[in-house]
Amino acid sequence: MEKTFELHENTPDTADHCIACTCCIANCPVTEATRAFAGPKLTGPAHSRMKFAEDDVERSLEYCSNCKNCEITCPSGVRVATLNMLQRGEYYRTHKHSQRDDMLAHGERMAKLVRSLPFGATCANIGMKIGKALGVFAAVGITGERDMPAFAPDSFYSIFAKMEQKPSEKKVVFYPGCYINEYEPEIGRAFINVMQKNGYEVITDKSFICCGAPMVASGYLDEAHENAKKNAERILAWKAKGIPVVACCTSCSLMLKSEYHELFEDPEMREISSGIYDAFEFLEIMEERGELSEDFAPIERRFSYHPPCHLRAQGIGLPSFNFLQRIPGLSIENLAAGCCGMSGSFGFKGDKYAISMKVGEKVFERIAEVGADTVVSDCGTCRLQIRHGSGRATCHPIEILAQAYGYK
Repeated sequence: MEKTFELHENTPDTADHCIACTCCIANCPVTEATRAFAGPKLTGPAHSRMKFAEDDVERSLEYCSNCKNCEITCPSGVRVATLNMLQRGEYYRTHKHSQRDDMLAHGERMAKLVRSLPFGATCANIGMKIGKALGVFAAVGITGERDMPAFAPDSFYSIFAKMEQKPSEKKVVFYPGCYINEYEPEIGRAFINVMQKNGYEVITDKSFICCGAPMVASGYLDEAHENAKKNAERILAWKAKGIPVVACCTSCSLMLKSEYHELFEDPEMREISSGIYDAFEFLEIMEERGELSEDFAPIERRFSYHPPCHLRAQGIGLPSFNFLQRIPGLSIENLAAGCCGMSGSFGFKGDKYAISMKVGEKVFERIAEVGADTVVSDCGTCRLQIRHGSGRATCHPIEILAQAYGYK
């Protein structure tokens, strides 16, 4: 069954649908963790009605993590978090960014520099450890309490170039995003193995760039728009050929298929939505078509599952959790404990670290209660937070599915 999208009205106009019911405040994990945040309703719908007046900036806007829980729970369809991001972008058109925000928003730029140098990944990883120990990160406003993600020795694109696949008329384009390409390329390898098992050939498009989510979160809205236009051009080109684009990162898939047309008014941003899929969302469609193999080998292990906020915001259920439940011998429990607190770059900010960990307390407590030694989650930064806050190992659900298909 092919998906269809209801094309929303322009995001600023949704502010007028706010009925001040406070559902967004009641379900905002940051508001629960700190009184410094006035709440999503005030920073989003209320100030949006004032057309982002320069002399009426809501100072607590910086505490919005863009986790989307306000939008998930809003009964009136107000794009609360997106309104916050639009207001943040407007603010930074006339205010200077910090060095910290520049670094966190432009990870792809740093990755390109690292990959251009001999032994760049190794040197960068050593440098980050030294920088953390010497307090360099803390000096620029990045928390010194957690490790930065380590660069993989080889990027996904370099690994992909060496992989052999069985050719097929059925094809998908894999969008790895920055995180999988630079830090966890094994997730991309697992995705290829799963698709090959089911008769699909995976292709890539190196013209794709960062989806722009880190830029949006730090107020670089104009730069994110440029990335969106470049990515939309490529998505439309593949859509014209009848080849879908699939992502394994829920923040990337949400950005590409939903947030682009909510943040930007370009007509093509709405056109691309039906050409983008989250990985397990696409696997569900394959199953409906009768294309999915259920030749699963038993996996005698116990897992717990953390559903990312940016997956729940897509309104597609929990497809990966549903798939893993069908693997023989495998036991998995949905933590259902809310936001982990990381929210992309939010948890890396020195002044937000304690809030991030406070938000994640319920998740960490549930992990301890369930007792499984490995936590499964579709989001890379969720996995970072869970490893940091609970001490448990983590993995992406596509890795488990690949294992069930016999891949190591």
